[in-house]
Amino acid sequence: MRTLLLLLLFCHVSSPVLHSLKHFITASTGIPNFPEVVTTVVIDELLMGSCDSNKGLHVKDVAESFIIKYPEQLEWYKQECLAVLPIFRPRTNSLMSLYNQSGGVHVLQKVEGCDWDDETEEVKGFSQYGYDGEDLLELDPKTFTWIALKPEAVNISMMWYTKTYLRENFKTVLTQIFPEQLKKFVDYGRSFLLRTELPSVSLLQKTPSSPVSCLATGFYPHRASLVWRKDGEELHEEVDHGEILPNHDGTFQMSVDLNLSSVTPEDWTRYDCVFQLSGVNEDIIT
Repeated sequence: MRTLLLLLLFCHVSSPVLHSLKHFITASTGIPNFPEVVTTVVIDELLMGSCDSNKGLHVKDVAESFIIKYPEQLEWYKQECLAVLPIFRPRTNSLMSLYNQSGGVHVLQKVEGCDWDDETEEVKGFSQYGYDGEDLLELDPKTFTWIALKPEAVNISMMWYTKTYLRENFKTVLTQIFPEQLKKFVDYGRSFLLRTELPSVSLLQKTPSSPVSCLATGFYPHRASLVWRKDGEELHEEVDHGEILPNHDGTFQMSVDLNLSSVTPEDWTRYDCVFQLSGVNEDIIT
């Protein structure tokens, strides 16, 4: 038994994991009581900290001990915060001018970061802009030049990124700085980031005619799936999948709805809700 437990422990620790670091920047206009610019840092889908034009920098509890050990990381984020805030407001204005928009609610978003496979050591950097819910620009990770995802975006990329040093800066950030930050945090928070927590699963229904919602909450990591099955076969019709959402305690939740309006009560026992968590062999079947 002891040998078996050691083998299971070794298999669990050595299994490859894809880690991610994402920086989100959101600049908006026309939204009352909301900061003009907000930036957030997310590692493995966990919020580490945020910075906005109203309140400045805020570090989440999960990252506090990390920045105490690596104060230079906090200083880097402070400098980035100060650099981002004055840049993105003018960029929103330039887009509004390009689209002949004089007012209203408009949102410019940017996400950049990297993915890292801790087994192969492969790192993939990414950077992308969106405006008012549509893709705008995407950085080619091979040439570190911008790809216009809309015809109008060609002019925008030339306005924002005309100098060679900016291209070199992106290359340095995406291939060196971000991977170094991500690896440091994963190494420091390994016991926290590589843990597994199984959820509680509940079936909920508001009224007899409402869909039945299968809710799984309290699981970690976020790499999970939740499906409805009938007679052991996964269902794709009459099913509505919700997004994976964060809980306040660092775990996640998700739900999937099943429309049972055409199913007789006698057939309800033919339906199962199945939760699967990455790294765990046994499913939770409800």
